[in-house]
Amino acid sequence: MLKNRIKSLAQEFKTEIISNRRHLHAHPELSFQEHNTAAFVEAQLQSYGISEMERKAETGIVVLIKGKNPDKKTVALRGDMDALPIVEQNDVPYKSIHPGVMHACGHDVHTASLLGVAKILNEIKDQFEGTVKLIFQPGEELIPGGASLMIKDKVLENPKPSGIIGQHVMPLIPVGKVGFRKGMYMASADELYITVKGKGGHGAMPETLVDPVLIAAHMIVALQQVVSRNASPKTPSVLSFGRIEALGATNIIPNEVKIQGTFRTLDEAWRAKAHGHMVKIATGIAEGMGGTVDFEVRKGYPFLKNSPELTGRAQKAAIDYLGEENVLDLDIWMAAEDFSYYTQEIDGCFYRLGTRNEAKGIVSGVHTPTFDIDENALEIGAGLMAWLALNELAS
Repeated sequence: MLKNRIKSLAQEFKTEIISNRRHLHAHPELSFQEHNTAAFVEAQLQSYGISEMERKAETGIVVLIKGKNPDKKTVALRGDMDALPIVEQNDVPYKSIHPGVMHACGHDVHTASLLGVAKILNEIKDQFEGTVKLIFQPGEELIPGGASLMIKDKVLENPKPSGIIGQHVMPLIPVGKVGFRKGMYMASADELYITVKGKGGHGAMPETLVDPVLIAAHMIVALQQVVSRNASPKTPSVLSFGRIEALGATNIIPNEVKIQGTFRTLDEAWRAKAHGHMVKIATGIAEGMGGTVDFEVRKGYPFLKNSPELTGRAQKAAIDYLGEENVLDLDIWMAAEDFSYYTQEIDGCFYRLGTRNEAKGIVSGVHTPTFDIDENALEIGAGLMAWLALNELAS
Protein backbone atom coordinates (compact mmCIF):
# COMPACT_ATOMS: atom_id res chain seq x y z
CA MET A 1 0.00 0.00 0.00
CA LEU A 2 1.41 3.37 -1.07
CA LYS A 3 0.57 5.15 2.20
CA ASN A 4 2.50 2.57 4.21
CA ARG A 5 5.40 2.79 1.78
CA ILE A 6 5.54 6.57 2.30
CA LYS A 7 5.42 6.14 6.09
CA SER A 8 8.24 3.61 5.91
CA LEU A 9 10.41 5.90 3.77
CA ALA A 10 9.72 8.92 6.00
CA GLN A 11 10.89 6.88 8.97
CA GLU A 12 13.91 5.57 7.05
CA PHE A 13 14.96 9.08 5.97
CA LYS A 14 14.17 10.75 9.31
CA THR A 15 17.79 10.99 10.45
CA GLU A 16 18.83 12.65 7.20
CA ILE A 17 15.87 15.05 7.27
CA ILE A 18 16.82 16.09 10.81
CA SER A 19 20.45 16.50 9.73
CA ASN A 20 19.37 18.74 6.82
CA ARG A 21 17.21 20.81 9.15
CA ARG A 22 20.07 21.26 11.61
CA HIS A 23 22.44 22.35 8.84
CA LEU A 24 19.89 24.88 7.60
CA HIS A 25 19.20 26.10 11.14
CA ALA A 26 22.90 26.65 11.79
CA HIS A 27 23.38 28.51 8.49
CA PRO A 28 20.40 30.89 8.20
CA GLU A 29 20.18 33.56 5.53
CA LEU A 30 17.90 36.57 5.37
CA SER A 31 15.16 37.15 2.80
CA PHE A 32 16.40 37.22 -0.81
CA GLN A 33 19.95 36.40 0.38
CA GLU A 34 19.47 32.61 0.43
CA HIS A 35 22.39 31.88 -1.93
CA ASN A 36 24.09 29.21 0.19
CA THR A 37 20.74 27.75 1.21
CA ALA A 38 19.73 27.36 -2.44
CA ALA A 39 23.09 25.78 -3.28
CA PHE A 40 22.66 23.34 -0.38
CA VAL A 41 19.16 22.40 -1.58
CA GLU A 42 20.42 21.82 -5.12
CA ALA A 43 23.29 19.66 -3.87
CA GLN A 44 20.95 17.52 -1.78
CA LEU A 45 18.53 17.07 -4.67
CA GLN A 46 21.35 16.03 -6.97
CA SER A 47 22.53 13.50 -4.38
CA TYR A 48 19.03 11.97 -4.55
CA GLY A 49 19.40 11.56 -8.30
CA ILE A 50 17.08 14.47 -9.10
CA SER A 51 18.29 16.67 -11.93
CA GLU A 52 15.16 18.34 -13.30
CA MET A 53 15.33 21.64 -11.43
CA GLU A 54 15.42 25.32 -12.31
CA ARG A 55 16.30 28.55 -10.52
CA LYS A 56 13.54 31.16 -10.15
CA ALA A 57 13.74 34.69 -8.73
CA GLU A 58 17.51 34.23 -8.19
CA THR A 59 17.47 32.15 -5.01
CA GLY A 60 14.29 30.13 -5.58
CA ILE A 61 14.27 26.60 -6.97
CA VAL A 62 11.53 24.65 -8.73
CA VAL A 63 11.80 20.87 -9.05
CA LEU A 64 9.69 18.39 -11.00
CA ILE A 65 9.19 14.83 -9.76
CA LYS A 66 7.52 12.98 -12.63
CA GLY A 67 5.58 9.80 -12.11
CA LYS A 68 4.03 7.65 -14.79
CA ASN A 69 1.93 9.57 -17.34
CA PRO A 70 3.44 12.88 -16.07
CA ASP A 71 1.11 15.10 -18.12
CA LYS A 72 -2.03 13.70 -16.50
CA LYS A 73 -2.07 16.17 -13.57
CA THR A 74 0.33 18.40 -11.63
CA VAL A 75 0.19 19.45 -8.00
CA ALA A 76 2.61 21.88 -6.35
CA LEU A 77 4.17 21.83 -2.88
CA ARG A 78 5.85 24.89 -1.36
CA GLY A 79 8.53 25.35 1.28
CA ASP A 80 10.09 28.72 2.17
CA MET A 81 13.79 29.14 2.95
CA ASP A 82 14.54 32.55 4.51
CA ALA A 83 15.40 33.39 8.12
CA LEU A 84 14.79 36.39 10.40
CA PRO A 85 17.00 39.18 11.84
CA ILE A 86 16.91 37.76 15.40
CA VAL A 87 19.75 36.87 17.78
CA GLU A 88 19.29 33.20 18.72
CA GLN A 89 19.29 32.37 22.44
CA ASN A 90 18.97 28.59 22.18
CA ASP A 91 21.86 26.55 23.58
CA VAL A 92 21.84 23.74 21.01
CA PRO A 93 24.54 22.15 18.81
CA TYR A 94 22.83 23.52 15.70
CA LYS A 95 22.60 27.12 16.96
CA SER A 96 22.93 29.79 14.27
CA ILE A 97 26.54 30.57 13.39
CA HIS A 98 25.50 33.90 11.85
CA PRO A 99 25.08 36.54 14.61
CA GLY A 100 21.76 38.32 14.41
CA VAL A 101 20.22 35.88 11.92
CA MET A 102 18.01 32.97 13.02
CA HIS A 103 15.50 30.47 11.69
CA ALA A 104 12.89 31.66 14.17
CA CYS A 105 9.87 30.93 11.98
CA GLY A 106 10.56 27.32 11.05
CA HIS A 107 11.53 27.81 7.43
CA ASP A 108 14.44 25.43 8.04
CA VAL A 109 11.78 22.85 8.92
CA HIS A 110 9.79 23.61 5.79
CA THR A 111 12.85 23.31 3.53
CA ALA A 112 14.12 20.12 5.17
CA SER A 113 10.64 18.59 4.98
CA LEU A 114 10.34 19.42 1.29
CA LEU A 115 13.75 17.87 0.67
CA GLY A 116 12.41 14.78 2.43
CA VAL A 117 9.35 14.84 0.18
CA ALA A 118 11.64 15.00 -2.87
CA LYS A 119 13.60 11.96 -1.74
CA ILE A 120 10.46 9.97 -0.89
CA LEU A 121 8.65 10.75 -4.14
CA ASN A 122 11.74 10.09 -6.24
CA GLU A 123 11.94 6.61 -4.68
CA ILE A 124 8.34 5.77 -5.64
CA LYS A 125 7.89 7.72 -8.88
CA ASP A 126 7.01 4.51 -10.71
CA GLN A 127 4.06 4.02 -8.34
CA PHE A 128 2.01 7.16 -9.07
CA GLU A 129 0.69 9.07 -12.07
CA GLY A 130 1.24 12.76 -12.69
CA THR A 131 3.86 15.34 -11.66
CA VAL A 132 4.68 16.92 -8.32
CA LYS A 133 6.20 20.40 -8.57
CA LEU A 134 8.32 21.31 -5.56
CA ILE A 135 8.77 25.05 -4.93
CA PHE A 136 11.67 26.09 -2.69
CA GLN A 137 10.81 29.74 -2.20
CA PRO A 138 12.90 32.70 -1.01
CA GLY A 139 11.83 35.82 0.84
CA GLU A 140 8.58 34.97 2.62
CA GLU A 141 9.37 37.36 5.48
CA LEU A 142 9.89 40.52 3.46
CA ILE A 143 7.61 42.61 1.24
CA PRO A 144 6.98 42.14 -1.70
CA GLY A 145 7.21 38.46 -0.75
CA GLY A 146 9.12 35.78 -2.60
CA ALA A 147 5.89 34.12 -3.70
CA SER A 148 4.94 37.15 -5.79
CA LEU A 149 8.36 37.14 -7.46
CA MET A 150 8.24 33.40 -8.12
CA ILE A 151 4.83 33.81 -9.74
CA LYS A 152 6.17 36.63 -11.93
CA ASP A 153 8.96 34.25 -12.91
CA LYS A 154 6.30 31.77 -14.11
CA VAL A 155 6.65 29.19 -11.34
CA LEU A 156 2.97 28.26 -11.80
CA GLU A 157 3.42 27.51 -15.50
CA ASN A 158 4.95 24.71 -17.59
CA PRO A 159 3.29 22.68 -16.18
CA LYS A 160 0.51 24.55 -14.41
CA PRO A 161 -0.51 22.90 -11.13
CA SER A 162 -4.18 22.21 -10.42
CA GLY A 163 -3.49 23.24 -6.82
CA ILE A 164 -0.77 24.03 -4.33
CA ILE A 165 -0.18 22.80 -0.77
CA GLY A 166 1.98 24.47 1.87
CA GLN A 167 2.72 23.63 5.48
CA HIS A 168 3.92 25.81 8.35
CA VAL A 169 5.14 24.96 11.83
CA MET A 170 2.77 25.76 14.70
CA PRO A 171 4.21 25.84 18.23
CA LEU A 172 0.69 25.99 19.71
CA ILE A 173 -0.04 22.48 18.36
CA PRO A 174 1.59 19.43 19.98
CA VAL A 175 4.00 17.39 17.89
CA GLY A 176 2.20 14.55 16.15
CA LYS A 177 -0.80 16.66 15.23
CA VAL A 178 -1.67 18.94 12.31
CA GLY A 179 -4.36 21.56 11.71
CA PHE A 180 -6.52 22.63 8.76
CA ARG A 181 -9.04 25.36 7.99
CA LYS A 182 -11.25 25.70 4.92
CA GLY A 183 -11.95 29.14 3.46
CA MET A 184 -10.67 32.39 4.97
CA TYR A 185 -7.66 31.63 7.13
CA MET A 186 -4.99 34.36 7.34
CA ALA A 187 -5.07 38.15 7.09
CA SER A 188 -3.72 40.66 4.64
CA ALA A 189 -0.90 42.73 6.11
CA ASP A 190 -0.04 46.35 5.35
CA GLU A 191 2.77 48.37 6.88
CA LEU A 192 2.04 51.93 8.00
CA TYR A 193 4.75 54.62 8.02
CA ILE A 194 3.60 57.96 9.43
CA THR A 195 5.62 61.14 9.88
CA VAL A 196 3.94 63.87 11.93
CA LYS A 197 5.52 67.29 11.34
CA GLY A 198 5.25 70.32 13.59
CA LYS A 199 7.52 72.99 15.00
CA GLY A 200 9.81 71.99 17.85
CA GLY A 201 11.49 74.00 20.56
CA HIS A 202 11.76 74.41 24.32
CA GLY A 203 9.24 72.40 26.33
CA ALA A 204 8.72 75.35 28.68
CA MET A 205 7.39 77.52 25.82
CA PRO A 206 4.51 75.48 24.34
CA GLU A 207 2.77 78.59 23.01
CA THR A 208 5.58 79.06 20.47
CA LEU A 209 5.45 75.48 19.16
CA VAL A 210 3.37 73.10 17.09
CA ASP A 211 3.84 69.95 19.18
CA PRO A 212 4.11 66.85 16.95
CA VAL A 213 4.23 64.58 20.01
CA LEU A 214 0.77 65.74 21.09
CA ILE A 215 -0.54 65.50 17.52
CA ALA A 216 0.85 61.95 17.25
CA ALA A 217 -0.79 60.96 20.55
CA HIS A 218 -4.20 62.19 19.37
CA MET A 219 -3.66 60.50 16.03
CA ILE A 220 -2.87 57.06 17.49
CA VAL A 221 -5.98 57.14 19.69
CA ALA A 222 -8.26 58.46 16.92
CA LEU A 223 -7.06 55.94 14.34
CA GLN A 224 -8.41 53.10 16.50
CA GLN A 225 -11.93 54.12 15.42
CA VAL A 226 -11.07 52.90 11.93
CA VAL A 227 -11.61 49.40 13.30
CA SER A 228 -14.01 50.03 16.20
CA ARG A 229 -16.43 52.33 14.33
CA ASN A 230 -15.87 51.72 10.61
CA ALA A 231 -15.26 47.98 10.21
CA SER A 232 -18.14 45.55 10.38
CA PRO A 233 -17.93 43.48 13.59
CA LYS A 234 -18.21 40.47 11.29
CA THR A 235 -14.95 41.38 9.51
CA PRO A 236 -11.76 40.57 11.46
CA SER A 237 -9.50 43.64 11.50
CA VAL A 238 -6.43 44.66 13.49
CA LEU A 239 -4.71 48.05 13.66
CA SER A 240 -1.59 48.16 15.85
CA PHE A 241 1.27 50.61 16.28
CA GLY A 242 4.57 49.15 17.43
CA ARG A 243 7.08 51.96 17.00
CA ILE A 244 6.97 55.65 17.97
CA GLU A 245 10.08 57.79 17.55
CA ALA A 246 10.15 61.30 19.00
CA LEU A 247 13.78 62.34 19.32
CA GLY A 248 13.36 65.13 21.82
CA ALA A 249 14.23 65.24 25.52
CA THR A 250 12.58 66.10 28.83
CA ASN A 251 12.52 69.76 27.85
CA ILE A 252 12.87 69.54 24.06
CA ILE A 253 9.94 69.14 21.67
CA PRO A 254 11.16 67.65 18.35
CA ASN A 255 10.14 68.90 14.92
CA GLU A 256 8.66 65.56 13.93
CA VAL A 257 7.48 62.21 15.21
CA LYS A 258 7.67 58.94 13.30
CA ILE A 259 5.12 56.17 13.85
CA GLN A 260 5.10 52.64 12.41
CA GLY A 261 2.27 50.14 12.56
CA THR A 262 0.37 47.38 10.83
CA PHE A 263 -3.16 46.98 9.48
CA ARG A 264 -4.63 43.53 8.87
CA THR A 265 -7.98 42.23 7.69
CA LEU A 266 -9.69 39.41 5.80
CA ASP A 267 -11.67 41.51 3.30
CA GLU A 268 -9.99 43.15 0.33
CA ALA A 269 -12.76 45.73 -0.32
CA TRP A 270 -12.73 46.85 3.31
CA ARG A 271 -8.93 46.86 3.25
CA ALA A 272 -8.93 49.50 0.50
CA LYS A 273 -11.57 51.62 2.27
CA ALA A 274 -9.65 51.45 5.55
CA HIS A 275 -6.54 52.86 3.90
CA GLY A 276 -8.52 55.92 2.86
CA HIS A 277 -10.10 56.31 6.31
CA MET A 278 -6.70 56.22 8.03
CA VAL A 279 -5.15 58.86 5.78
CA LYS A 280 -8.21 61.11 6.09
CA ILE A 281 -8.32 60.91 9.91
CA ALA A 282 -4.58 61.49 10.29
CA THR A 283 -4.57 64.43 7.88
CA GLY A 284 -7.54 66.06 9.60
CA ILE A 285 -6.01 65.79 13.06
CA ALA A 286 -2.61 67.08 11.95
CA GLU A 287 -4.04 70.06 10.08
CA GLY A 288 -6.53 70.82 12.84
CA MET A 289 -3.67 71.08 15.34
CA GLY A 290 -1.44 73.16 13.09
CA GLY A 291 0.85 70.45 11.73
CA THR A 292 1.11 68.19 8.71
CA VAL A 293 1.46 64.47 8.17
CA ASP A 294 3.01 62.14 5.61
CA PHE A 295 1.10 58.85 5.70
CA GLU A 296 2.46 55.92 3.68
CA VAL A 297 0.49 52.69 3.42
CA ARG A 298 2.90 50.03 2.16
CA LYS A 299 0.68 47.27 0.85
CA GLY A 300 1.75 43.82 1.89
CA TYR A 301 0.38 40.36 1.31
CA PRO A 302 -3.29 39.75 0.47
CA PHE A 303 -5.49 37.63 2.72
CA LEU A 304 -5.10 33.86 2.47
CA LYS A 305 -8.10 31.77 1.48
CA ASN A 306 -7.88 27.98 1.50
CA SER A 307 -9.83 26.24 -1.24
CA PRO A 308 -12.67 24.40 0.57
CA GLU A 309 -12.51 21.49 -1.89
CA LEU A 310 -8.73 21.02 -1.95
CA THR A 311 -8.45 21.57 1.81
CA GLY A 312 -11.28 19.15 2.45
CA ARG A 313 -9.52 16.45 0.44
CA ALA A 314 -6.21 17.19 2.19
CA GLN A 315 -7.80 17.04 5.64
CA LYS A 316 -9.39 13.66 4.88
CA ALA A 317 -6.05 12.40 3.59
CA ALA A 318 -4.35 13.64 6.77
CA ILE A 319 -6.92 11.79 8.89
CA ASP A 320 -6.21 8.67 6.88
CA TYR A 321 -2.45 9.14 7.43
CA LEU A 322 -2.37 10.27 11.09
CA GLY A 323 -5.72 9.29 12.58
CA GLU A 324 -8.70 11.54 13.27
CA GLU A 325 -7.53 12.42 16.79
CA ASN A 326 -4.38 14.01 15.35
CA VAL A 327 -6.05 16.30 12.79
CA LEU A 328 -7.42 19.55 14.22
CA ASP A 329 -9.74 22.28 12.95
CA LEU A 330 -8.08 25.70 13.06
CA ASP A 331 -9.49 29.14 13.77
CA ILE A 332 -8.75 32.33 11.81
CA TRP A 333 -5.17 33.52 12.30
CA MET A 334 -4.45 37.26 11.93
CA ALA A 335 -0.83 36.78 10.95
CA ALA A 336 0.02 37.04 7.25
CA GLU A 337 1.71 34.73 4.74
CA ASP A 338 2.83 35.31 1.18
CA PHE A 339 1.51 31.83 0.32
CA SER A 340 -1.66 33.91 -0.17
CA TYR A 341 -0.30 35.05 -3.55
CA TYR A 342 -0.49 31.46 -4.81
CA THR A 343 -4.07 31.14 -3.57
CA GLN A 344 -4.99 34.20 -5.66
CA GLU A 345 -3.89 32.26 -8.75
CA ILE A 346 -4.84 28.61 -8.14
CA ASP A 347 -6.54 26.48 -5.48
CA GLY A 348 -4.47 26.31 -2.33
CA CYS A 349 -4.28 24.53 1.01
CA PHE A 350 -2.09 25.97 3.77
CA TYR A 351 -2.02 23.81 6.88
CA ARG A 352 -0.17 23.67 10.21
CA LEU A 353 2.40 21.19 11.47
CA GLY A 354 2.50 20.72 15.25
CA THR A 355 5.97 21.19 16.78
CA ARG A 356 5.26 21.75 20.51
CA ASN A 357 6.51 19.49 23.29
CA GLU A 358 5.97 20.85 26.79
CA ALA A 359 7.80 17.89 28.40
CA LYS A 360 10.95 18.95 26.55
CA GLY A 361 10.37 22.66 27.20
CA ILE A 362 9.75 23.35 23.51
CA VAL A 363 7.02 25.97 23.87
CA SER A 364 8.37 29.26 22.44
CA GLY A 365 6.43 31.03 19.73
CA VAL A 366 7.68 31.85 16.25
CA HIS A 367 9.66 35.07 15.79
CA THR A 368 11.21 34.71 19.25
CA PRO A 369 14.92 34.10 20.04
CA THR A 370 14.14 30.80 21.82
CA PHE A 371 11.95 29.23 19.13
CA ASP A 372 12.74 25.58 18.42
CA ILE A 373 10.83 22.43 17.48
CA ASP A 374 10.46 18.83 18.54
CA GLU A 375 12.30 17.28 15.60
CA ASN A 376 9.94 14.29 15.56
CA ALA A 377 7.72 16.67 13.59
CA LEU A 378 10.05 16.33 10.60
CA GLU A 379 9.07 12.73 9.90
CA ILE A 380 5.44 13.84 9.71
CA GLY A 381 6.36 17.02 7.83
CA ALA A 382 7.91 15.04 4.98
CA GLY A 383 5.72 11.95 4.98
CA LEU A 384 2.36 13.66 5.26
CA MET A 385 3.19 16.21 2.59
CA ALA A 386 4.21 13.45 0.18
CA TRP A 387 0.97 11.61 0.92
CA LEU A 388 -1.15 14.76 0.42
CA ALA A 389 0.49 15.36 -2.96
CA LEU A 390 -0.19 11.84 -4.21
CA ASN A 391 -3.71 11.88 -2.81
CA GLU A 392 -4.39 15.09 -4.74
CA LEU A 393 -2.89 13.67 -7.95
CA ALA A 394 -5.24 10.71 -7.66
CA SER A 395 -8.35 12.82 -6.89
